Amino acid sequence: MYPEAFPESVVFTASAPAKVILCGEHAVVYNQPAIAIPVSDLRVTVRIQRHQSGAPGLRLIAGDLERFLPSNVSFHEEQAVTDALELTVRLVLETLKCSLPGLTATIESQIPVASGLGSGAAVSAALGRALSAALGNPLDNPTLNTIVYEVEKIHHGTPSGIDNTVIVYEQPIFFVRNHPIQTFTAAAPFTLLIADTGRGALTKVAVGDVRRLYETEPERIKPILSAIGDLVTLARGAIENGDLTRLGALMTQNHAYLQQLTVSSDELDQLVRAALDAGALGAKLSGGGRGGNMIALVMPENKSAVRAALVRSGAKYVYETLVG
Repeated sequence: MYPEAFPESVVFTASAPAKVILCGEHAVVYNQPAIAIPVSDLRVTVRIQRHQSGAPGLRLIAGDLERFLPSNVSFHEEQAVTDALELTVRLVLETLKCSLPGLTATIESQIPVASGLGSGAAVSAALGRALSAALGNPLDNPTLNTIVYEVEKIHHGTPSGIDNTVIVYEQPIFFVRNHPIQTFTAAAPFTLLIADTGRGALTKVAVGDVRRLYETEPERIKPILSAIGDLVTLARGAIENGDLTRLGALMTQNHAYLQQLTVSSDELDQLVRAALDAGALGAKLSGGGRGGNMIALVMPENKSAVRAALVRSGAKYVYETLVG
């Protein structure tokens, strides 16, 4: 069935933020804790309205991409869906038990793709929110989170669930796979610089490589994953106690563990060294690794110096986010 029509002048808008993993990436896949933080200044925005033709179906516009999904896209159950946009639409329609009227969705993103900032999850979250609102039944966060997690399997293969959770709820989380979501509060705000290497990397590939290490060298890899988990718990305590010096040291140690898991890169290591040499309290890669982004914990008095050092060392972009 189709939802009740609405005027062409009505626009349904939804957005979702980027994210960074403060600590715990990769180990979180193996049931260790991780801390993730939304980056609310970088967003995906989706706008949905009726299209003039009135023909049932969804016209998707994203930059140079334009495609059309038929009204009954949700009923092709025998077909495996490998396109994230189509799967998001299908899952929303199946959840709401309806088909598509004539709609146009325009997607605009400020989040670099394949950079560890959660672009895929943010697109799915924003599209799911806007589409469900346009269909007259806005999804609540738990339901939307379930949908975005399913779509994340296209991007990551075996996702932990941390990206979709921090993006859907848009608040800092202490995440353990298959456990209730835990939010927490920083004793004092702190600033992160996010430096983009300009080199894209597929999280699915890095996750798969760590999986192979885990299976072939369990005696070496399991202790590293456990150590990362212990470090994450200590990092949460440092945040809640306002001990930024301790937090910075833990972030830098986390990077060393990720190097042992082979998910860093020359570009990431160079940016980490540059940040630390310029006075950052801590620095590490963030996300899948092999490219993408690194993060640096900075104080107001050295923020500009660290930013300049990152640019000199090859960062294509440097973003800033305030936590807490």
